[in-house]
Amino acid sequence: MIGKLKGTIEEIGDDYVLVDVHGVCYVAFCSARTLSRLGSVGEACVLFIETYVREDQLKLFGFMTALEREWFTLLQSVQGVGAKVALAVLSTLPPSELANAIALQDRTAVARAQGVGPKVAVRIVTELKNKAPAFAGEASGTIGLKQELGEGIAAAPVADAVSALTNLGYSRDQAANAVAAAMKTAGEGADSAKLIRLGLKELAR
Repeated sequence: MIGKLKGTIEEIGDDYVLVDVHGVCYVAFCSARTLSRLGSVGEACVLFIETYVREDQLKLFGFMTALEREWFTLLQSVQGVGAKVALAVLSTLPPSELANAIALQDRTAVARAQGVGPKVAVRIVTELKNKAPAFAGEASGTIGLKQELGEGIAAAPVADAVSALTNLGYSRDQAANAVAAAMKTAGEGADSAKLIRLGLKELAR
């Protein structure tokens, strides 16, 4: 079982990278986001690896972070999501944004990934909603609030403020982040008008 590769980039393809590790070259399939962050041919790279062994093939999938690799495995626990679709989702949404989208039950954001239809997007946000907080990464500070918004149980002033900011053209994720920041300044008992005002200040930064 290969867990990590440290070597030199030999070649970068449309969906893979060839990594030279002391003269042995490994093919690792990667998301578009990972490939764009790798660097150029001849440069050093480190990839976290998920190894797939089947009767007729052995495949390596490479990721920039261990968290991205964990999401790759987690996504495939959803019916209808295989390795190709999981990579497509991670090409579209980094782990923190994916965790946010699932918490907010934002099917549209997930469905932007190539090969993810509406039904699969619904299954992803539904089946993973209780698991997302553990894999939220840098989004962990606001994931609880976003879950409340996604489930429709957030306090009325908070929900109203997020709705108002969304109506102004901001994404639900941007609005939720702004309101979460506003709550730190205004306190838990702030009304929607104050949260909207402070949220707009956050968004203007």
